[in-house]
Amino acid sequence: MKKHYFFSILTVAALLLGSASITYGQAGLTPDTEVETDKRAQTGMKFLSTSVDARASAIGSALTAEMVGSSTSMFYNPASMGFMVGRMHAAATSMSFIADIGYTQASIAFRPGSGGNFGVVGVSLVSVDYGDFNYNVRANNEDGFVQLGTYQPTAMAVGLGYARSFGDRFSAGANVKLVFQDLGSGFATSQEFDTGAVTTTEDYSAQTVAFDFGIVYATGFESLVIGMSARNFAQEQTYVRERFELPLTFQIGMSMNLVDLTSMDPDMHSIQLHVDAQRPRDFSEHVRFGVEYTLMDIVSIRGGFEQLGVSEEQGLSAGAGLRYEFGNVRVGADYAYTQFGVFGTVNRIGLQIGL
Repeated sequence: MKKHYFFSILTVAALLLGSASITYGQAGLTPDTEVETDKRAQTGMKFLSTSVDARASAIGSALTAEMVGSSTSMFYNPASMGFMVGRMHAAATSMSFIADIGYTQASIAFRPGSGGNFGVVGVSLVSVDYGDFNYNVRANNEDGFVQLGTYQPTAMAVGLGYARSFGDRFSAGANVKLVFQDLGSGFATSQEFDTGAVTTTEDYSAQTVAFDFGIVYATGFESLVIGMSARNFAQEQTYVRERFELPLTFQIGMSMNLVDLTSMDPDMHSIQLHVDAQRPRDFSEHVRFGVEYTLMDIVSIRGGFEQLGVSEEQGLSAGAGLRYEFGNVRVGADYAYTQFGVFGTVNRIGLQIGL
């Protein structure tokens, strides 16, 4: 029977992995073929599609079918938050991204009401610091410009999420986000600075409302879970004259504890497999997958790939985590490391607490 289960799980995983193979086959490519680009379109506010959470990033951000949710589920599939353990969970993560771009992510979720039967409500925040840039204008001098100072582009998304489980096998959730991006300001005229014609500036900022939706379903076949999500639904935006869309993304995924297929003690060991197939608006379809081994619900070792099926600099992700309970208080710390080819590496550190 275990052997039959094992091959059934491989079949489900193969269906998800097959989406990348279909993409290659339609283009006449192989995984070793060099291609110029995998972009299908352009989007704005790309920070919304960057994975910040340390645990998620270490397993390839393949958390669409996460059964044991938390406040961080709002960043991947809000439906998973409906299965949150306990009455409250909070988390915070810091990431130093490519070109020293700083990301900060925070979230908190709780069960309202005395019985906790009204679902789970959460609040999330992502903040991006792009650093300092010189503020220059054209001038008729030796340098060809005049520096007027510096400016600091920023971006932020504040979300309100809700999820509810219907029994112990199905959950649905949604998230609404207020999204802001400020790229500074610039002179609205094209004349040179030393002519005296430059007198007005133009604000290069945008804001909008975006929505996320998701479902999670436990199949009842061992610990096999499937999930689907759609993130960053929003209206078309405009910067000055340029129109752009947000990075709308559709995902379907599965997860399972592979210990179910072995004789290992499930109270001592967990080997969680996560596989997602993703279709973003601006890139080719690709597969994400990761594995998380946990010993005694305390120590976790993780590894995964976030972009299989596309030619990208991003490579292997790996990380570790610690969990410990002090009475009714659960605390944890996570670390993730991701290779980015010529861009170096990206490190993430996260902390969390639950009650």
